[in-house]
This record gives sequence, structure tokens and C-alpha cells, in this order.
Amino acid sequence: MILHLTDPHFGTERPEVVQGLLALAEHRRPRLIVVSGDITQRARSGQFAAAHRFLNQLCAASGVDPRAGMLVIPGNHDLPLFNLPIRLADPYGPYARWFGSQLEPTVAGDGVCLLGVNATRPWRHKHGELSSAQIARVADRLGRCDANALKVIVTHQPLFAVEADDLNDLVRGHCVARRRWAEAGADLLLAGHTHQSFVAPLPAPLNGTWVVQTGTAVSRRTRDRVPNSVHLIRHRDMPAGQRACVERWDWDGATAFQPTAETVIPAR
Repeated sequence: MILHLTDPHFGTERPEVVQGLLALAEHRRPRLIVVSGDITQRARSGQFAAAHRFLNQLCAASGVDPRAGMLVIPGNHDLPLFNLPIRLADPYGPYARWFGSQLEPTVAGDGVCLLGVNATRPWRHKHGELSSAQIARVADRLGRCDANALKVIVTHQPLFAVEADDLNDLVRGHCVARRRWAEAGADLLLAGHTHQSFVAPLPAPLNGTWVVQTGTAVSRRTRDRVPNSVHLIRHRDMPAGQRACVERWDWDGATAFQPTAETVIPAR
């Protein structure tokens, strides 16, 4: 099982929601954890320290080895915004000091191939971008994944939206990327950034590839009608005809995360 969380924005975290997410992880015990960016609110050292401490606690609660079972990528908030000298000279330095210099990590195991893709750009305030080289490289990596593995691509900015208000937040290069990656066999595209939460298939003819868009995990910066939320993705021992099942868990506003929706991903 994969736990996907995104946009915790440490510096704006809600302590009771943080504890609720730790309790959910201890209860469900995911084998893999994916964090798709915006770990901090302003890329400050204290915010990175708090986020790092929380993710270590989350791994401990789940029984996950953070070195082998957790994939983390940066979001646009993880690059300094107001500290212009660092943004120009060493934009990923603060992030790398806590989460390593590998900005496009890969985690393979437990029947899954997770591919992280860095769509942030220091010269952009919030919008993401994918180069043609990145798109080709990820397509090649998909082709080298185990044929039976669930193939999952993780970006911060999304490649697909269901609401008109979110179209401007799509990563630059999304049309080419989702076509190439769908053709290369991607099963799931995980992202954050918009604080929206939904599960949906890519439109035809890209049948077989699904989008899992997840809301902010623990931040008070929630969107209207979208509470703090995470997704749990089951993929082992699935019934015939099913590739995976995505569970949405929302904060109930008081004490715990509760299951609110379940989407079956059909086999190709």
C-alpha cells in the first residue's frame, strides 16, 4: 500500500491534523510513502527541520525505512522566495540539506515502480515545467520498470485538471508528457499543488492511465470544500480485473482522518 501526501506546507501545519495523520499511518501501515512537494511554506531551515522530523515519525509509525520506502520531491514552496541570493545561487540547497540532492528519485519494490520528476524551476514563482529531455528520460525509465509493477509518476504540479480554475496550474509541457508517459505504460500520475483532491482517468485515447490529485495533508491552507486529505493506494492481491484501488481519507474536522471515497483502477 502507498500513502500519498502532498503540500504539508510546514510553517502552516495544524498540530491536531499532524497527529491524526500519524495515527492513520500507524493504523493502516503503508509500505511506501510518497510526498509530492511543498513540504514547507517558505523553505526556511526551521520549517524543513519540522517537516523532516514529521516524516521520520510517519515512517516510524508505518514501519517504513525512509531510505528505501519513501519518495520525496520538491515543490515550488521549497525554493526560497524572498531570499534572492540563495534562490539565484543555490535554489535547492536548503531542500537538499534535509532531503538529499537527488531531485528525481526512484523507488522500486513491493510491486511498484515510483518515479519522481522535478517540475519546479527557480526562475518561476509557482508554475512548473517539464523539458523534452525530462519527458523522454521518464518514458525510458518506464520502459525499464518491471513489467508487472504498478508504474507511478510523481510530480508536484499536475498534468491534468477537472476544474477550469486549475487549468492555469498545469505543468508546462503537460500535453506531451501525459501522452508519452501513458504510451510508455504509466498507471498512475500523482501530484499536488492545487490543494484539490480527485481521482480520474486521462481522457481518450490515453486510456489506462489515471490521475491521483491530492489535497494538502496537514496545512491550514485548505481549499473551499476540500479538507485536509491524503490517498492510500492498494495494489497487492487485487481481484481479477482490478489494477489498484485508491482510497481518499479526509480530516473530519475534529479528531481523525476518515475514508470518504474509493476508486477502483481497472486493469489494462
